Amino acid sequence: MTFEKKYDLQVKRDVEIVIISDVHLGTYGCKAKELLRYLNSIRPKTLILNGDIIDIWQFKKSYFPKSHLKVVKKLISFATKESEVFYITGNHDEAFRNFTDFELGKLKLCNKHVLKLGDKKAWIFHGDVFDASVQHSKWIAKLGGQGYDMLIAINNLVNWFLEKIGKEKYSFSRKIKNNVKKAVKYIGDFELTASELAIENKFDYVICGHIHQPQIREVTGKKGKCIYMNSGDWVENLSALEYQNGEWKLFIYEDEKHNLNDEESDEMKGINSEELMKIVTQLV
Repeated sequence: MTFEKKYDLQVKRDVEIVIISDVHLGTYGCKAKELLRYLNSIRPKTLILNGDIIDIWQFKKSYFPKSHLKVVKKLISFATKESEVFYITGNHDEAFRNFTDFELGKLKLCNKHVLKLGDKKAWIFHGDVFDASVQHSKWIAKLGGQGYDMLIAINNLVNWFLEKIGKEKYSFSRKIKNNVKKAVKYIGDFELTASELAIENKFDYVICGHIHQPQIREVTGKKGKCIYMNSGDWVENLSALEYQNGEWKLFIYEDEKHNLNDEESDEMKGINSEELMKIVTQLV
């Protein structure tokens, strides 16, 4: 006789720290439903939103689906319950930088955050400060963002067709990024620049978003070494960083989706969607 091991999908995972970035709510590329499944599966002690959560650059009042609003509701519910939430601003939600150091209960708005982990320190910021196209030619970056949004929309249509005929999905933007971004350099290499700055300022970890490349790796510079991390995004990679029992790991949705459930949590049902939608559209 064989016994099949069963998992209770209703049980939430306790995680000390969760970091997500580059969700881009309000755009066609955002995978809000998948993110919601992930958020409903965890109970973080600290949740860090590392920039570009709501995409104000591309925001249209005519496009903010229920799934996107549910993500906002879920993030609010974390802050009203047991989780401490830090919202670090990025370039696509830079309008919130006008409210830096704003605090509401367990929700804190900031441009960067320092995290103490025992005898180690982590420096967390979005990373757009290293991006020449954002810093020096913002209108070019915005134009590129709109083109990227259209590319994702077309890619979704192509992948729908590929799935119907039993073919493997294809990422246009990843292919372009792998070929073009090597040629179109930022100010130096992003990961190395962030790491060297962290080493110089005596940090053990540096954690960024912005470039949509999930990563955990050790970087050695002239003055020492540190661990560079990037939480990735919820447009293509669908990834997050988690810290538990003294260790960092990358959560990759594609690898873990079979363990997640689709049920809406009770705490979200107490938040009025219509009122929240009015607030969101007024903010941006």
